[in-house]
Amino acid sequence: MSEAMKLKRATYHLWTFTVSKLISSFGAQVYAFAVSFYILQLTGSATSFATNLICSILPRTIMAPFAGYVADRYPRKTIVITAQVATTLAIGGLLTVSLVSGLSLIAIYTTTVVLAITSTFSGVAFTSSITGLVDEARIQKAMSMNQMSVSFAAIGSPAVAGLLYGTVSMPVFLMIYMAASSTAVLLESTMNFKLFAKRKEVVVGEPKESMLQSMKAGLSYLRLQPIIMTIIWISLVINFLFGAFQVGHSFILIEKLKMMPEHFGIIEGASAVGMLLMSIYLSVRKEFKYPLLIGKWGIIAMGTAMGAVAVPLLVHIQYFGMVAFYAILLFSFGAISIFINTPLFVMMQKMIDDDYKGRVFSILETMAMALMPLGMVLFGFLYDVLPAHWILITSSAVLILVVLVMARPSVIRKTHPELDKTKIVKTEVVQEQ
Repeated sequence: MSEAMKLKRATYHLWTFTVSKLISSFGAQVYAFAVSFYILQLTGSATSFATNLICSILPRTIMAPFAGYVADRYPRKTIVITAQVATTLAIGGLLTVSLVSGLSLIAIYTTTVVLAITSTFSGVAFTSSITGLVDEARIQKAMSMNQMSVSFAAIGSPAVAGLLYGTVSMPVFLMIYMAASSTAVLLESTMNFKLFAKRKEVVVGEPKESMLQSMKAGLSYLRLQPIIMTIIWISLVINFLFGAFQVGHSFILIEKLKMMPEHFGIIEGASAVGMLLMSIYLSVRKEFKYPLLIGKWGIIAMGTAMGAVAVPLLVHIQYFGMVAFYAILLFSFGAISIFINTPLFVMMQKMIDDDYKGRVFSILETMAMALMPLGMVLFGFLYDVLPAHWILITSSAVLILVVLVMARPSVIRKTHPELDKTKIVKTEVVQEQ
């Protein structure tokens, strides 16, 4: 295939990938909204609701390493399509149960577990395939457009689900999700996952690695990549400390400041709008030259925003002033998160060998998924026994301190040696003048 044809095909992938993600994300979020309301209305129990969340998080944590092994060992297109078909069948099974005998908690929990497993395999395989689907120059555009589709779904799906819930039956929600998932399968089947791939061909008769050997090889590869390890450790610290924000801002707004539900909804939506607008911006601008440096200052800004959540607890602000303050803060949070994630993700896509991407991204997902619930449980306990503003300010300070140490100037220069060259050129210009 000529280079011009490959670039044309890559453009098709960009849009197909985005539309597929938008449709499947929209369907998944409409389903999640409906199921959450259904469980709470059926049982009135926070424990039942939390159990469904655990059924979503726990399988992802357990299955991510296996998903990484499979993504590096087998054709990624086959994995993505198989996982999406399994998603469709799982929803079809729940639809059948609802029509025959009515929905039960066991049926919902079982479906949630299956969906968590299929989304893990599909997500890891898709993430590992970005550099095979599009040319290197448009990796940032692909990541931004992917995030745009998720943000659109995050903004639109609650509104659609809210309008539908109560006016249509639960089977209708399931049929919407089935239709979305089936459409995603059709779109993904038209994509060439090997267009720009640089994976080694499997030699016939060559002894195959066991799953354990493969995972050990992935860890050994990571140990030889200090820059990637630095990014992963910073990501883990963020995911853990982010629990202070996730638990804290809802607790402060609802319990401490008695925010009205409609205003709370506006504030929550501001985050998705920030993510969407930053994704659009990054999809049209050129790639960042120094992604780790961008990420460092972005995390410092995020830490500052986290600490700012405590301001209305320390300074009196009028009610609607608080609504505006938190809407701006959550908008900034959403925008900053994309500003951090996209450049670092593009950097990792380019640095990680194609044959190890599945395992590396699955290791990152496993560790992040394991730390997030731990952080939320820990901070949930702390908010019950300590003043909320001190938890946020301390977490903010720790986050900023960690990134200043882990992404210190020597690490930045090692990652981007051209920064030193820039300084040398500037020095020479000054001397000539």
